[in-house]
Parts: sequence; structure tokens; C-alpha cells
Amino acid sequence: MSLLEISSYAAGDWVKPGAGARNIASAVTGATIASAGNDDLDVQAMLDHARKVGGPALRKLTFHDRARMLKALATELGKHKDALYDLSFHTGATQSDHMIDIDGGIGTMFVFASKGRREMPDGHVYLDGDVEQLSRTGSFLGQHICTPLQGVAVHINAFNFPVWGMLEKLAPTLLAGVPAIVKPATATCYVTELAVKIMLDSGILPEGALQLVSGGIGDMLDRLDCQDVVSFTGSANTALKLRNTPAIVENSVRFVAEQDSLNASILGPDAAPGTPEFDLFIKEVSREMTAKAGQKCTAVRRIIAPEAQVQAVIEALSARLAKVVIGDPRLETTRMGALVSGSQKRDVLEKAALIGTEAKRVFGDPENFAVEGADAEQGAFVPPMLFHCEDPDTAVHVHDTEAFGPVSTVMGYRDLDHAIALANRGQGSLVASVITHDPAVARAVALGSGAFHGRLYFNNRDSMKESTGHGSPLPHMVHGGPGRAGGGEELGGVRGVKHYMQRTAIQGSPDILSAIGDKWVPGGTEIAAPAHPFTRKYSELSIGETLHTAPRTVTINDIEHFAHFTGDTFYAHMDDAAAKRNPFFPGRVAHGYLLLSFAAGLFVQPDEGPVLANTGLDGLRFMKPVSAGDSIKVRLTVKKKTPRNEEYGEVRWHVTLTNQDDELVAEYELLTMNAF
Repeated sequence: MSLLEISSYAAGDWVKPGAGARNIASAVTGATIASAGNDDLDVQAMLDHARKVGGPALRKLTFHDRARMLKALATELGKHKDALYDLSFHTGATQSDHMIDIDGGIGTMFVFASKGRREMPDGHVYLDGDVEQLSRTGSFLGQHICTPLQGVAVHINAFNFPVWGMLEKLAPTLLAGVPAIVKPATATCYVTELAVKIMLDSGILPEGALQLVSGGIGDMLDRLDCQDVVSFTGSANTALKLRNTPAIVENSVRFVAEQDSLNASILGPDAAPGTPEFDLFIKEVSREMTAKAGQKCTAVRRIIAPEAQVQAVIEALSARLAKVVIGDPRLETTRMGALVSGSQKRDVLEKAALIGTEAKRVFGDPENFAVEGADAEQGAFVPPMLFHCEDPDTAVHVHDTEAFGPVSTVMGYRDLDHAIALANRGQGSLVASVITHDPAVARAVALGSGAFHGRLYFNNRDSMKESTGHGSPLPHMVHGGPGRAGGGEELGGVRGVKHYMQRTAIQGSPDILSAIGDKWVPGGTEIAAPAHPFTRKYSELSIGETLHTAPRTVTINDIEHFAHFTGDTFYAHMDDAAAKRNPFFPGRVAHGYLLLSFAAGLFVQPDEGPVLANTGLDGLRFMKPVSAGDSIKVRLTVKKKTPRNEEYGEVRWHVTLTNQDDELVAEYELLTMNAF
């Protein structure tokens, strides 16, 4: 192939490599395939372009607009997967590895697009939590809101996932309404560049929403302020240097780090050889050692097994690793490709040698292993290497040295407390897994080790057919970890979006909060409905539009008929003496669900109209019992509107039931789907 010139996309223009460019070698052949970098890149112009052009354009869009944008981007990337696969082979990744990186990244964008539409409003303000009553009568209230930061997100990504690593940060950033400058690791930036070109060429993104630095970022971090975010994935040493950039410290720039992690996998004391859990454990560990040639931040580095099972684990794992075919990742027979570069190979071997001072290598000889279809010396190939540490209590390096490749260490534990202590010796990891069929073991590990890990993954015979694996961060769940893992947090659905937003406490009257949040707050101004609200289309309804019904008297015949008709003959409805002995009731009372049925009868409009379906109710509470002879009336208020598609939207109604003395009897939120 001809030498690739990997460009940056800066302030609306593609900038080819220039002064300071460095060559990039194929992980498979060692031959130079590309060059990237330009010391003359105008980083201030990039920041200005993001802040003055990209940010305002994104913030004009609603959360739903941005979610649809993410879906369109993911769809567009999906059309070009083969081109991304073809280029990614040069990183040493196999076709299976591509499914993790490229398909996984695209899938992550789809999830954030879906969550943006389902869990966020079609507006510009995200309401974080419930309204807080700050005064006696409710005329002064508080609410937390989240709004987009008005700066730029600088994403500094690792070499191992040139597509997923970018998209898992980019999706929540764009959904929040913040522009991004992406800086991939130079070793694999040619794959990221293609993905960025696909997205930019689609015309889906507003100008300035996405820029790319292929190579070094110069003094960009020195120019950041309190509205900016740095999200970093890489080594702990690099994270420490970046985190201590004076501008980041002085301006309280948000810094999210995902770094070194000595992840552990624990074989439960119940998972003896011959059990489904033992076989699952061996399968999971083997996969995590060899996927992406062990170049995963979530890979299993420490294998913690009962002392009585250590030898069985070594034998079973060695036998499985022996079947792994190492070679040119384009070959269908290859199960593990190369490390990303020669320098990474040297680093892994150095770290493995350091681990070897405390543990014996029981499988994998880096001086003698077979490689199919490629030259083991020219390419960055290493075999899976398994070590056994006989004394993990006194060992240091096995708990603090991460060989970022197919290297892992087996160690034995005496009892479950010992296993937990060993797992925690990693001083913070992204994930620890426990393979057990005993819920008590899972609970003990969660309580004893949860504080040291960003994610705890439990698996056994019941869940293994559908589980996603120890090493798979999912966009629905947080990805990050304490201590050595960086103390950061990514993904996690809407939680990840909020990293790029400012949480602000707003205080004021119900009308003020209603206006800011575009959601009617009880106590706010009610708008008299010009017609029955169920006869009005979604587009015609206004927030605060209210219907007050006539009252209806509840009789003893109503209560008894409902009891016998439904079979709910609970004593509080049928036995006056027993009901009076109950501290909550004055005597026989109406069923709560009878009141809900009467309420629906009071406010429903029976004719065919724009209300398509009642999809449920939220937050139902009964405040005061209703006895025979009492009357109830209903207030129905449009609280929130959320479009679902071009045909209909969800209307959230605030419903209150009051008695003849205007005392609150029940309260809930009704959800309907209304035609536009």
C-alpha cells in the first residue's frame, strides 16, 4: 500500500502532516504505512472554532435533535464498516477484535441515541432529581438542572480502540451539546481519521462540532478554562502529567481519566472442576487474555482461585491457550493478532520480566512460539503468557505492574476474605469478575470489594448464555474505577452525558421553575382548557392546561360492588369494626383503585379522538381515606410533553383527587400517547 498521510481536521480544514510528523508502522509487518503530526497546527484556532461555532450550533438543538444526530452518524458509520475493518487489520486486530472496536463503537452510539430520546427531554434543560419544597406553602421551590458546558471537550484516546475509544466519549459529549476535539493515539490514528472523515463527509454534524488532531496537541491544554473538559484514556504516568497541567489545576478544568488497571477475576469457592462455573471461568479468562492481544483496559491481569484449585486452573487454562492460533489477523484461522507496535512489544516483555521476578511463567515462551502468515520478528507478536505467583501476599509487582498485552498471573487464596483482600491489592480497577453460583459469595465480594472497583461482574450457569463478558464495558453502565484506574467515570447512560454539563440549583416560584424546566410544577399557574383536553391534539396542548371535574359521591354500594366484582374483599373495605381497629382508617373505606377508576370516569372523554392509549401511571400515592358519603373531584393538568415519533407524543398529566373539603386524597401522573 502507498504511504498514508494522516491529516488533522482543524477549524474547518484538513491539515496534512508537516513539521514534527512521525512515521507509523504496521503492527503485522513492521513496515512504515503512514505518517501523522504537524507541530504548526493552530490549536487556539481549533478551540475558538469549537467554542464560537460548534458549541452554539449544538446548543440550539434539543436533546432529541442531538439524539437523532447520533443515530444518523451511527447508521452512516455502519455503511462503511468494511473499509474500517480493512484498515484496522494493520493495527494487529483480528476480525473478532473489529467487532469489539468498530461494531462496539457504533453500537454505543445507537444506545446513547436511544437513551437521549427515551430518557431526556425534547428541550434544552435536563431536570436532575425532584422539586424540593423550600417553604411552608410551596411558593418557593428548588430544582437541580443540567445545561451544556459552553467550552470544548478534548478527548485524548488510547491506541487499542481507535473507533470505540473515540465514539464512547463522543456520543455523550455531543448528546450533551458540547463540541469535541478528538486526539487519538498516533499509532492507530489512521483508523480514527477514516471514521472522522465518514462522519464529517455525511454532513450530519454542525460545523465545529467535531475536530481531529492526528499527532501531538501542542499546548492546547494550557489554553483550557472552567468550561472545558479533558477526557483521557491511557497510562497512569501520562494521566498524572496531563492532570497537573497548570491551566487544568488553576481553572478547575474537569479531568476524566481511565488508566492502568490490574483487573482481577475470582473463581468462587463453590466453582470446582467439573462445574459449569469452572469451565466458564477458564473460557472467560482465556478470552480476556487474548482478545485484542490482551490490549484491553478491562483485560484480566490477576487470576484469583482457591488454593486447592490453582493447579487445575493452570492446567485447564494452559490447554485452552495452547489452541490459540497467533498470526496475520487477516487469516480466518488467526485467533490472536499482534500488539500494536514494536515499542509496545518491548514494553510488554519488560513488564512480563518484572512480573517474572515474583511469579513463575507456566505457559508461553516469548522466545519460542509459532506465528502463522507473518514474521514473528518483524511484526509485534507475542504469545499468551501465564504466570503463577505462589506467595501473592508478599508479592508487589503482580499487584502494581500492568503488562498491557496477553499476560496474566494465577494466585491462590485461602478463604473468601483472602480473595477479597488480594483483589483489593490492585488499589483500584475498572472491573473485577466473580464466577460463582453462590449468592452469598457474590454479596460478600460486593460488600468487601465494591469500593475498589468501578464494575463488579458476576456470572454463572444461570446467566452465562446471555452475559456480555468480563471485559465488555456497556454504554448503559458506568465505565471507570477508583485509585489506580484513574478515579474517573465514563458511559453509564445519561450519567455519562452529565459529565459534559453543569448541574445548577435553581430556586424560585412554581411558575419560574415551570418556565425554566418546561415542565409544570404543582402550584404553578393553571391554564383553563378551551375544550376538553382529550379532544385536543398533542400539538395543541399547552403545559399547565388544566381540567377541573365535577364531584362524585362515593356510596357504600359502590364499595361493596367493587369488592365483590374484583374479589378484593380486604377487611378495611368490608368489616367496619376491624377497619376501626386499624390506625389508618375511621371505619370502612373505599378501595384506592376504586377511586382511580372513578377518577378516570370523571375526566375521560369517551369519543374517538387524539388520545391513542393510556400507557401507565407513575408516582401513585394515597394520602387520605375516603369513606361512604364522601365525594371526590379531579384536577387534570398537562405536566410534560415529549414527542416519540412523527405521529404521536407522550403527554404526562398531573392528576390530583380531592374530597369535599378540598383535602388531597390521591395524586399521580398519568401517561398517554396523543396524536399530533
